[in-house]
Amino acid sequence: MNVLLSADQTRAAEAFACRKGISGAIMMENAGVSAAGAIRKRFSPGETLVLCGPGNNGGDGFVIARELRRAGWPVRVAHDAKKRLPADAEAMAQLWKGKSFPLESLDTLPREPRLVVDALFGTGLTREIGGAHARAIETAASWQVPVVAVDMPSGIDSNSGAVHGAALKADVTVTFFRGRPGQYLFPGRQFCGEVIVCDIGIPDDALDAMDESSRVFLNCPDVWREHLPRLEETSHKYRRGHVVVRGGGLPHAGASRLAARAALRCGAGMVSLACSPSALLAHASKETAVIVTSVDADGLESLVSERKVRAMVLGPGNGVGEETREFVLKALRLPIALVLDADALSSFSGCIEKLSDAIAKHNGSVVLTPHSGEFERLFGEIGSDKLSTTRSAAKRIGAIVIHKGADTVVADVCGRAMIADNAPYSLSTAGSGDVLAGMLGGLLATGMPAFYAAGCGVWMHGQTAQSFGRGLTAEDLPPRIAGVWHQLDE
Repeated sequence: MNVLLSADQTRAAEAFACRKGISGAIMMENAGVSAAGAIRKRFSPGETLVLCGPGNNGGDGFVIARELRRAGWPVRVAHDAKKRLPADAEAMAQLWKGKSFPLESLDTLPREPRLVVDALFGTGLTREIGGAHARAIETAASWQVPVVAVDMPSGIDSNSGAVHGAALKADVTVTFFRGRPGQYLFPGRQFCGEVIVCDIGIPDDALDAMDESSRVFLNCPDVWREHLPRLEETSHKYRRGHVVVRGGGLPHAGASRLAARAALRCGAGMVSLACSPSALLAHASKETAVIVTSVDADGLESLVSERKVRAMVLGPGNGVGEETREFVLKALRLPIALVLDADALSSFSGCIEKLSDAIAKHNGSVVLTPHSGEFERLFGEIGSDKLSTTRSAAKRIGAIVIHKGADTVVADVCGRAMIADNAPYSLSTAGSGDVLAGMLGGLLATGMPAFYAAGCGVWMHGQTAQSFGRGLTAEDLPPRIAGVWHQLDE
């Protein structure tokens, strides 16, 4: 249930079902019956208005109206009288024997409904909504009553979550077979409310016919649990992996310390904080379990070889400029996993080709963790489709890209992606990104495959913040990571 389908993939799944003998009419009937059941579970019977659009989503709406009326609910239908419906939707409209009127007269209703079912537009909408449809959305929104969206809230792009002109905010969205990316990407997520996925008869085998290398997942443990690092009786610190975090200068020393502590908590057996001689005492006086050492770019190869380093975190508090850039390029010559965050990314603003060329020659995994500002500085304009731009960025740079935010997107070079929905607002605090970078370094050091380590780290980061709540600072995160491990082990 964790795969998210684009509009094209949804149509392909429906076509697959038809080839297996499950007609469009059967799927439409199943969709309407399932949605009506979800409505009855969540709301008490009352005056309900179903808005039916000009496509198959409108057909679903007619089935919902019929099912609710059969259950004794008072139901009216406002429909798009000027448009000819597709065959299956027209058949469902003909079966509706209750009250109906044109959408154009919606604002003349003698009384407001207690519930609105939005079946105007579903998956696949790409054009701007205007005219009578926009006015209907505005009128329904003005009533301030609960709204149930069928498949997608009308006006929301199911692929990107973008708003096309006007959109009706739903309390519940009932979608079918699998979820849609636009239900979890902003701003679409703000319009969907609770998302319920219903079975409409499409065989799960429909997923097997789709390209696995470019699947999109809702980021949750089911996606990467089987790749989690395992602790065995014979485990020791070197087997668990050694992470090096490059230490920042004195004014920003805390960032690298946060990353180092998080790396320890996320599975690494050893963590070294490698800093300049001027910052050595400042770091050493604050750390106990983290090894503090002094190293420059020229000594990096020896450090990695002598201490059997598996992963390195570069960027937090390192400073933007030539020194950080050269450190990153030298690290990319070593056969270890790398996490590039913050200043390690901004140092390549305007010269992304240097970074991509070095990554192409690198023998190991590379994970980039930009927030939107760093993403734009490195890759250029973001645009309104976060999923597509993150996938394009990963392919362009030749590495896994974690585009951070409330709807963090993880993408690899093949197009596989995950969308996170568990990051609380409290993570918008200085230093939380440094903690995530360290967490990723710790997971990579254990040998966890990079794409799954990225998804796991992002999810654990969100869960850790949720466990604390209001008043969170970045320093609160590392000690609470253990609680999330306990949750995963249950």
